[in-house]
Amino acid sequence: MSRGYPFDEAATARAVIADDGTLLEWNEGARRLLGHSADAVLGRPAAGLLAYDGTAPVLSGGHWDGTLDLRHQDGRTVTVWLLAQHRPADGTHGGDWLVVAPPPGTAPPLAGDPLAEAGLLQSPCAVAVYDDRLRLCRMNDAMARITGLPEERVRGLRITETGGLPQPEELERSMLQVLTTGQRLDVRVHTCATDGEPARTWLARMAPVTGPDGRVRGVVVAAHDVTESDRARQRLRLVNEASIGIGTSLDVTRTAQELADVCVPVLADFVTIDLLDPAEHGGEPPYRVVAPVPLRRAAHRSVLEGEPEAVAEPGGSEVYPEFSPQAAALLTGRTVAATVAAGDLDKWLAWSGERGERVRQFGIHASLAVPIHARGTTLGVAVLARHRRRDPFTADDVLLAEEITARAAVCLDNARRYSRERDTALALQRSLLPRRLPPTAALEATSRYLPAARAGVGGDWFDVIPLSGTRVAMVVGDVVGHGVQASAAMGRLRTAVRTLADLDLAPDELLTHLDDLVVRLYEESGGDGGGEVGATCLYAVYDPVSRRCSLARAGHPPPVVLEPGEPPRELDLPSGTPLGLGGLPFESAEVELPEGTVIALYTDGLVASRDRAGDRGRQLLFQVLGEETRRLGERCAHALDATCDRVLAALLPRGDAADDVALLLARTHALPAGQVAAWDVPDDPALVAPVRREVGEQLERWALSEAAFTAELVVSELVTNAIRYGSQPVRLRLIHDMDRLICEVSDASHTAPHLRRAKTFDEGGRGLLLVAQLTQRWGSRHTAEGKTIWAELTVPEDERRPQRDDQ
Repeated sequence: MSRGYPFDEAATARAVIADDGTLLEWNEGARRLLGHSADAVLGRPAAGLLAYDGTAPVLSGGHWDGTLDLRHQDGRTVTVWLLAQHRPADGTHGGDWLVVAPPPGTAPPLAGDPLAEAGLLQSPCAVAVYDDRLRLCRMNDAMARITGLPEERVRGLRITETGGLPQPEELERSMLQVLTTGQRLDVRVHTCATDGEPARTWLARMAPVTGPDGRVRGVVVAAHDVTESDRARQRLRLVNEASIGIGTSLDVTRTAQELADVCVPVLADFVTIDLLDPAEHGGEPPYRVVAPVPLRRAAHRSVLEGEPEAVAEPGGSEVYPEFSPQAAALLTGRTVAATVAAGDLDKWLAWSGERGERVRQFGIHASLAVPIHARGTTLGVAVLARHRRRDPFTADDVLLAEEITARAAVCLDNARRYSRERDTALALQRSLLPRRLPPTAALEATSRYLPAARAGVGGDWFDVIPLSGTRVAMVVGDVVGHGVQASAAMGRLRTAVRTLADLDLAPDELLTHLDDLVVRLYEESGGDGGGEVGATCLYAVYDPVSRRCSLARAGHPPPVVLEPGEPPRELDLPSGTPLGLGGLPFESAEVELPEGTVIALYTDGLVASRDRAGDRGRQLLFQVLGEETRRLGERCAHALDATCDRVLAALLPRGDAADDVALLLARTHALPAGQVAAWDVPDDPALVAPVRREVGEQLERWALSEAAFTAELVVSELVTNAIRYGSQPVRLRLIHDMDRLICEVSDASHTAPHLRRAKTFDEGGRGLLLVAQLTQRWGSRHTAEGKTIWAELTVPEDERRPQRDDQ
């Protein structure tokens, strides 16, 4: 007795015959019918049971029925109507035939029997009535047309023995449930497509049949063909999935892959997405497509693992001739449907031998080439092919493919436009950011810039600006917004900062000027959002002679400092308002930094994250810097670079920053006292000569004999000018950098010097002109006590100080 069927199976004579004609199974019903025991017939040819000598009927296709004369064990002939169904081979056994004979003496039910009187038998719907053993009692003509068998032949057989409806085992289990519970039940079953028939969906509605006493006497089954409504529901579901699943990112390749993924396996067995290559047309898709058409494979997907049907790999390019489905779809702008059987692909497959071999190997029989259009622009073509599904593409399939492709086309175009703008903004950003940070005696620095994963390039920037007197400025800023506009705004602000830094302004003064500039630029834009609306900035100036750092910030995160042997800490600076508000003052703060202090300047994209609440990002930054204390203390040339990478890896492990990120790490140096010399200059021009002599002696101690004459002359001119036109006290300072000699003369006057053109017979007025000609560069800066005039001389290569090991 089979599992799930609690009744006597011997009522039906049943046998299983292998494809080679050998008897494999023989049940008790067959023994009752012909008298042969299972041991007597199993393993022998089934043709031996025929009552006459001749050719046995040929079992072919999936179904056979007919009347045969069979030999009984006692020698008499038994005429039997047989029904045979082929069961294809699977992984456990080979193909065979299930052969059944209805129970002998089965007759139509008598009038008045509740089974016979079931009014549903008159229904135009396919209806069958089964008794309390789930054997067929009656079925109408509509059901007979579905099964392909007359009622009188199959009466008394189970649904698993008659065939006709798909998934008979599942249907019988459901019928048994109705029989035992007395509850109605609906079951949806599907047939697979064959070469001659498309796939279909059936709804089997089951209800109990009860007698006058209320006892369940059987089950009535009504079969409804719901293929069209099921397909409509599938199409609607697929379109909905396409709306949700396509366009989840602004990446062209990922969007193309999402289109392929949605179509497989619901609509096709193999899908390729090929796009026109914008690089061949100046970064834009071509205005008009001409054959042959070069296409780049963006994505593909198959029901088979590894996409073995594919000829081209993602990222690869191919040229398609005019007669290929891809080119035909792009040239005409319409979907091209083709089948192998109709010869539509013969020329194309003959031209592309490898593709033709794949078509034959995998049995591809139908294809659709759907052009990808969006906003009047042709982007590429999607090709859908079938091989596992045997039914061809229908008109509804074409409409569905076009609908999904049209939705995906808009997403692809959005991604393409975004990628183009992002690449432009990134190129602009990189051209405006420093390619390499300048080497200075004051500090060594390294930096990182990371654009936002989704929002793209923003307005974050950083810079290291050498100043006079071996001082150096560090700046980090963040312009509001993203894209080309933000990058352009960043470039203007960075240029402004460098210009203002050359004036040697204090950090708070520089931010005030920068704030005025942002306000003016916004007003010039008419306040329509076309200009800079706001920005944050942190500006710091470090002096390696005094080891003091002056800082001011405009709404920007404060820096983190890591002093040798100490845990990381955040500098307590006045916050200031963001740039662009106007009218509000900024404040500077000054701190002393021991030599070897690491200072971290960053934009808020580094610590801000949707996945981290509160100050978790800052705490994580402190933790990483704290773990790097030992490595940073080694003063290795690559230590800062490694720390930058570890900070980004810890705070942005997936590299998908919500906002763009700028990070600047700097380690401070201090100039040894032996590299600095200073003198107080008396208010007497006659004493300039002794000062000049002392300068010469100092230069001799520094082994700068070649630069001595020029340096003495420059010192003489600057000191003389300070005595004549400045105010006491006057102070001279020499700084010996690696490749520079810096002369600084300070006085208490706030009047800035300037070059002037001396007349032919003037006895003076040529001092600063002489200084400008003899030095690499010169200038002045205002201080709290007055001003400082400075000049830099280049030291000859053979007299330069050796470079530090950590630079």
